[in-house]
Amino acid sequence: MEDFKPWGLELKVYLMLMHLSQFAGYIIPLGGLIVPIIMWATNKDQSEEIDQHGKVILNWVFSLLIYFAVCFVLTFVLIGVFGYIILGICAIIFTVIGAIKANDRVLWEYPLSIKFFKV
Repeated sequence: MEDFKPWGLELKVYLMLMHLSQFAGYIIPLGGLIVPIIMWATNKDQSEEIDQHGKVILNWVFSLLIYFAVCFVLTFVLIGVFGYIILGICAIIFTVIGAIKANDRVLWEYPLSIKFFKV
């Protein structure tokens, strides 16, 4: 499977773009959830690395959704506003770190992720 090129890209580039695809949510509503799922689902059976990175990404995205929901509730006591800021910063930093590591073909599990999918 060394010659496998998902979507015509080198595997390490594809893995990096899977992580960076979370930023699609800043352009298209729910894009940060849908694009990584599509990228993972279309190639997870052809590559164990894609499957593992996809699960790590989805664990983080689903965890982030839960944390944002908790912050929404906490917004009524003003603490949630700080939570939104911290989560926003973490979402950007963790995604960039994950993409850099993926470009080196290293699997990096996002801190604070709830393990919905076993890696």
